[in-house]
Amino acid sequence: MLGESAASLVTPWLAGHFTSTLLEHDRGQMPGLETLLMLWLALLAVQALLRFGNSYLLASTGARMLARLRTRLYDHLQSLPIDYYHHQRRGEILSLLTRDAGILSHFVTGTLVGLLPLILTFLGALILMFRIDAQIALLAALLTPLFILVIKLLGRQIRPLSTQLSREHASTLAQVEENLNLLPVIKAFTREADESSRHRDQHQRLLELSTQHLRLQSLLSPCIHFLAGSAIVLLLWLSSQRLVAGELTPAEIISLLLYGLLLVRPISTLASIYGQIQNTRGAAVRLIELFSVAPEPNDESTPDLPPIKGEIQFKDIHFCYFERDKILERLDLTIQAGETIAIIGANGVGKSTLIHLLMRFADPQEGQILIDDIDISKRSIQSLRSQIGLVSQQALLFNGSAAENIGYSDTDADREQIIEAAKAARAFDFIQQLPNGFDTLIGDQGVRLSGGQKQRLALARALLKNPPILILDEATAMFDPEGERGFIEECHDLLQQRTVILITHRPASLALADRVIRLKDGRAQEIDS
Repeated sequence: MLGESAASLVTPWLAGHFTSTLLEHDRGQMPGLETLLMLWLALLAVQALLRFGNSYLLASTGARMLARLRTRLYDHLQSLPIDYYHHQRRGEILSLLTRDAGILSHFVTGTLVGLLPLILTFLGALILMFRIDAQIALLAALLTPLFILVIKLLGRQIRPLSTQLSREHASTLAQVEENLNLLPVIKAFTREADESSRHRDQHQRLLELSTQHLRLQSLLSPCIHFLAGSAIVLLLWLSSQRLVAGELTPAEIISLLLYGLLLVRPISTLASIYGQIQNTRGAAVRLIELFSVAPEPNDESTPDLPPIKGEIQFKDIHFCYFERDKILERLDLTIQAGETIAIIGANGVGKSTLIHLLMRFADPQEGQILIDDIDISKRSIQSLRSQIGLVSQQALLFNGSAAENIGYSDTDADREQIIEAAKAARAFDFIQQLPNGFDTLIGDQGVRLSGGQKQRLALARALLKNPPILILDEATAMFDPEGERGFIEECHDLLQQRTVILITHRPASLALADRVIRLKDGRAQEIDS
């Protein structure tokens, strides 16, 4: 880029010499003209090569930067506590990974880096103008602050619009993502027209903001270009007066004109850059807000939890979610290794919260959680979670084959182990009936499976992990009565080999438990099973 700037500064000098050669010699006697033209042609070739290099290097650097930024964003999103996602719309998060990251990357490589050669071109042209005529160059320098003032006045309105536009883009994407997930509900309640209208209104708001933003940004550059062009006309008039007075030669006027045009380009580009800066600030603010959210504790230096037997103790646990009343208060609960307990209670009493605390999706405000008499807050999160299997009420599956979803908990498992886990979860029979058996793609969130089938697949995934502690959060909720009875019969021996926490309301599942614990008023009460 510096080389291209230097080459552009040589062009007016060559043009001046070319003009001088034409005016000072007869048409038949112009020594050095061919050499001058060949030199000019070589300069154009060098400029073309440099421009190619600039375009390629900036584009490839921008692509690498965007890939790294998105990777860093994804890693940070993955490190955030589960609670963060309870307060965010997924579409807005996707907007950060796509639109906002792209805006920032393009600005740094496509705009910010280009400022240096533009500034050097401006300063170089100004210095060379001073060498030709100091008074005209001084006038050009004095006009520059006027251009900057106009840029700031026009650009002041762009910044709030850019921030608002960035947030409106995120809201639009969030609405689309949410509606696609709720499509069965939308169709079931015949709300297609209403949702189309709501989406159209959202796009209308986005269009109005985009139009205002484009109007201001489109106005900025032409205004500066007009002012700069007017300044060039003024410089030409002054130059012509000095030519008449014999103080300048025609060749010097040509060079001054071309150097003046070189001054116009950075100033006009600066106007466009100012608008882009405001646009980028809107995206950058959202990215900074995300990176300011504290991730889960960085416990890489924390010792690992050794292989466990599975005794669990909750001691004087106090916990509440942000801006909510306490859910757990002075809770004490001991679960023996190899014991199966069922936890029951009304909705919202903290059954799933207890599980989240055990897996350190959140930490209690007071109290301790011990596994085999080891405080889990003083052991690494990864080593803790690697020894706990979880089957949540909502089966979370990805768009892959049935075998890939089961094998997700143990990447070293072979096909035979996957089949055994599927049999234990009573998933083998329905998987065999799928078009491609274990290699059948199940769609996003297992959309091609029934609710009970998805639940069994999630259960098989947890059983393959073979964890010392197994958590079943309403894991049989989607089973039919016969399937639930069959599962209980097959799992009696399997569950006895590990500590099992069973969250359920179904009487048949309660039969699996050695003890039944009721959560009420933030505490644990043992009841007759």
